[in-house]
Amino acid sequence: MNFSELFRLSGLLARFSPDGRCLASCMQYRLAVRDAGSLQILQLYTCLDQIQYIEWSSDSLFILCAMYKRGVVQVWSLEQPDWHCKIDEGSAGLVASCWSPDGRHILNTTEFHLRITVWSLCTKSVSYIKYPKACQQGIAFTKDGRYMAVAERRDCKDFISIFVCSDWQLLRHFDTETQDLCGIEWAPNSCVLAAWDTCLEYKILLYSLDGRLLSTYRAYEWSLGIKSVAWSPSSQFLAIGSYDEKVRILNHVTWKKITEFEHPATIVNTKTIVYKEVEKSPSVETERLSFPPTRALASSLFSTQSKYDISEVPLSLHCVKPAADRANPKMGIGMLAFSPDNCFLATKNDNIPNAVWIWDIQKLKLFVVLEQLCAIQCFRWDPCQPRLAVCTGNSNVYLWSPAGCVSVQVPVEGDFPIVSLSWHSSGDSMVLLSKDNFCVCYLEREEVK
Repeated sequence: MNFSELFRLSGLLARFSPDGRCLASCMQYRLAVRDAGSLQILQLYTCLDQIQYIEWSSDSLFILCAMYKRGVVQVWSLEQPDWHCKIDEGSAGLVASCWSPDGRHILNTTEFHLRITVWSLCTKSVSYIKYPKACQQGIAFTKDGRYMAVAERRDCKDFISIFVCSDWQLLRHFDTETQDLCGIEWAPNSCVLAAWDTCLEYKILLYSLDGRLLSTYRAYEWSLGIKSVAWSPSSQFLAIGSYDEKVRILNHVTWKKITEFEHPATIVNTKTIVYKEVEKSPSVETERLSFPPTRALASSLFSTQSKYDISEVPLSLHCVKPAADRANPKMGIGMLAFSPDNCFLATKNDNIPNAVWIWDIQKLKLFVVLEQLCAIQCFRWDPCQPRLAVCTGNSNVYLWSPAGCVSVQVPVEGDFPIVSLSWHSSGDSMVLLSKDNFCVCYLEREEVK
């Protein structure tokens, strides 16, 4: 495992291109595009203001930079560095911007969610979508890129409109049986759309492409409901995380619950493996994983390193009591993610902030718990194999696979608190992000299986 040097960063804005060839990163108003392998700068662009969001087009030929405070989006071309595009929303303002699946249209959401403006880079035409709803996830594209669903709010009621992305024509428009629609997401097979209600109402609705209501699921009727939702890559399962600290799994045939996963503070099943992070004294051996070795050795001798021990069960995990008088209480299932092979589900219960729970989806039972020294900030699955990367706000990166766990410290001088990470599409590297810096971690595919 090798690490690059640190590079300056702002806004946690560093993204691999979809084709895996480039890495874009931002520092204030500058956008740097690097070769993903060598990290040499290929292009350097200067924007009108501080960049607040970046996104690659699907074909990796363009990249948009959104400056919400100024109401401007700038688009840059990698093939033609002299070509540039500026979209100014003017007095309407700007709160969100994204690419369409074809990589030739940009969708801008104005302030107060008055409308979505669809800008064409090819024909320079403009289309408008009225009444978009201000919610957690109000726009969803099918994986094949053919259709777009938009959550809407009209006359104090929730609606969903489905558009054909090729010409932005309305295909279906229907109301939803929700009090306050919170989010929508297509299944990976593009056949079913999930829509869920406000956190005050446990309700999730499943719609077909033509707008038919396939099923409605409600687990209970108390005050706090759904917190997170995730489809399995095969579209066979829908995982629903809720404020009662449980994950419920629905099947794609009947849309009924097939099981539920609890997240208790005490692990009692002796068949569950618990990997506990513990501190260890630095050793020269670990430096063989690091790059560059000379700098790494000098810094690591005075820093805290860690390793994993297998704990005996039963075991009590560190639990926090949420503040009931504050909004968005730290309780319930805040993170959900299926492995790319559909075999595992990783979850985080916000009541137990230092633990990652990994469930065996084939056997529908708890498989592994990772207990960290610090609170979980982010976890992501390798896109090519069941390998999970975790960061906890320190300078370590953690990897789990069915073969075991490893904790590796990033060999840098000074503080590098990793708060987010993302994988390269090949699974051979990942970018590690802190508030002010980023680095790239290069892995060998045989290292952790």
